[in-house]
Amino acid sequence: MENITKDILGLASEGDIDSFEKIYRAACGFVYNVVLRVTGNREDAEEITQDVFLKVYRNLKKFHFSSSFKTWVYRIAVNTALNHHNRELKQQKYQAKIEYDCKTEFNPLMPEDMEDKEKNIRQVDEFLAQLSADQRTCLILRTMEGLSYQEIADVLQININTVRTRLKRAREKLLALREEVIKNELQKSSEIDSY
Repeated sequence: MENITKDILGLASEGDIDSFEKIYRAACGFVYNVVLRVTGNREDAEEITQDVFLKVYRNLKKFHFSSSFKTWVYRIAVNTALNHHNRELKQQKYQAKIEYDCKTEFNPLMPEDMEDKEKNIRQVDEFLAQLSADQRTCLILRTMEGLSYQEIADVLQININTVRTRLKRAREKLLALREEVIKNELQKSSEIDSY
């Protein structure tokens, strides 16, 4: 997104399609990844990414460089994804997870190392799903997108101390969940050994 200049933004805000296409090409992968990490669903991420760019196009004239363009687009992407995600949770909370599990668990051709990798991915997804949407979003922006606390605060339009609190609670929750899994695995292992 660094190659998006003020000139390109200015032309796009005046309706120049070629300039907006440059913005889209430079930012679409970035937006898609942010949205995917918030929603956890590829199909939804594709649809929401399009919604994000519609919002960017409609609101480009309102962008006045008070923050970076990247931060502005982050904010739109995260808010759009969270709104969609919250609606989806009310309608079909576990549909995406069930579909994913069916695709991976019942594939007899999957090599053992792929099964372990898929199991780990599912476990991370399950852990993330147990966080609040606010905690999950902060954690994703920090660990997967590499944003600083201040950048997260800017993107989400919240106080930096709120970011710190959400991240601390998210990490504590993830640690507790992981400890529970380890405890259960050790218990199963000792039960097997006792036979």
